[in-house]
Amino acid sequence: MAKIKFTKMQGIGNDYVYINCFNQTVDNPSKLAIKMSPRRFSVGADGVILICPSNVADAKMRMFNLDGSEGKMCGNGIRCVGKYIYDSGIATKDTVTVETLSGIKTLKIDAVDGKAQTVTVDMGAPELQPQKIPTEGIAGDSVIDMPIDVKGKSYNITAVSMGNPHAVVFFDEIDSLPLEKIGPDFEQHPIFPEKVNTEFIRVVDRNVLQMRVWERGSGETFACGTGACAAAVAAVLNGYCDKNREITVHLVGGDLFITYTGDTVFMRGGATTVFDGEYEY
Repeated sequence: MAKIKFTKMQGIGNDYVYINCFNQTVDNPSKLAIKMSPRRFSVGADGVILICPSNVADAKMRMFNLDGSEGKMCGNGIRCVGKYIYDSGIATKDTVTVETLSGIKTLKIDAVDGKAQTVTVDMGAPELQPQKIPTEGIAGDSVIDMPIDVKGKSYNITAVSMGNPHAVVFFDEIDSLPLEKIGPDFEQHPIFPEKVNTEFIRVVDRNVLQMRVWERGSGETFACGTGACAAAVAAVLNGYCDKNREITVHLVGGDLFITYTGDTVFMRGGATTVFDGEYEY
């Protein structure tokens, strides 16, 4: 029997188990994510995130979904990583860097009484080229408002990568959408060889979007930071919103604030420590 110390954190309801690997080792994080993530039967989370030493940044982030698959990037997760390394003293600067499988991300910490309250992340430039998202069987330089067939029904998607693939779909009403039925069909659509996260978006006005999200490997979640960024980019590309203006994205778990400059995407939002614990496995 082994024991590991962890911290439960959440960013607008997107919750993960965070493990400090500066002072302990996880031999099989994929298996550990499968064991720790089930709600009611274990700690309960959308997955596990390791906070590790890095040779090129203040810390390295590795994230594992509740099905054990390793993800490249999580916007809400990286805000919590920023808070953790700031609050714990791993890095005490107002600007910190985190290494991810999607590159090094720069985070600006807004602290109150020595604790990080909100974190702004420079998420980098969105990738729009189909082969880099990646998609299969699609020609052209981008996938914007393109119809695809999903189980016999046509949907118009805009494909964006924020270090992980997203399909953004605009609807007049999303509260009643049966995501548990249609979400897996989007996730496993054959044009996305690495599967896809899908954002279902209602445009409220030129500055506000409402969003529900089906995340690959996790199902419907309360929030998805990279998904909110992809949704804002897609809204600008489709003419619903404007560049260089902060867009409020209402998610089930709360609000994120996204600015797309045309060159990069900034994501601003909160991060919360829920509790510390020790897990036997």
